[in-house]
Amino acid sequence: MSLKTLVKVSNITNLSDARYCAGMGVEMIGFVMDKFSVDYTSPEKMKEIKSWVAGVKIVGETQGADYEDVKALVEAYEIDFLQISEARLLPQIVDLGKPIILKLEFESAHFEDYLERYSQFVEFFLVGGGDFSDFARCTIKEYSVNYTIVLDFGITAEIVNELLEEMPIRGIALKGSSEIRPGYKDYDELSEILEVLEED
Repeated sequence: MSLKTLVKVSNITNLSDARYCAGMGVEMIGFVMDKFSVDYTSPEKMKEIKSWVAGVKIVGETQGADYEDVKALVEAYEIDFLQISEARLLPQIVDLGKPIILKLEFESAHFEDYLERYSQFVEFFLVGGGDFSDFARCTIKEYSVNYTIVLDFGITAEIVNELLEEMPIRGIALKGSSEIRPGYKDYDELSEILEVLEED
C-alpha cells in the first residue's frame, strides 16, 4: 500500500500503532526518547516494537537542549532520523551522523529566521502550531516553495488532499495514541486521514 505523500506518525508507544502505520504505508514512525514525557518509550521497548515492523523509518524524538544528553540518546536508541526541537544544537548535532528533523512552531518569533539559517542542516522542518488560520495556511504555502516543510497541524481528513494540492509541502505529520488496553485501539482519526491519502 502507498500514500500520496510522506506521512510521519509521532508519539508511537505501542506495537498496534506501529504495525498499523507500517501496513498503511506510513514512511516514518517516531518514538519519544524524553523520560519526562507521558509518551516516553524506552530503548528496549522501541527496539522490540521495531523488530515487528518493516518498511518504515524510525525517528527518535527529543526536546532535549543539551548536546551531551542528545548524544547519549542517539547512542542508546536504534534510529534512522533524529528529531530535535532545540535549534541551537545545530550544526553541532549533525556530527552525530543522523539525518535531522527540526521541529518548529509557526507562532515562534524565530520561525522565518530558523528556516533560513538551518535549512542546510536538516532533512526537513516539522512545522507545528496552534490555530491553523488563513494567515498560517497562506504563509506556510509561501515558505514551502523554498524550504522543505512537513506540516504538523491543521490536518483533517476533510481538507488534507486540498492542502496537498495547494501547498508544495514535503508531507504531513500525525500522532499515535495510547492503547485502550493491550492490543485494542481506536484508530478513527488516524485511519480517516490515512484512508483518504491511499493511492488509487
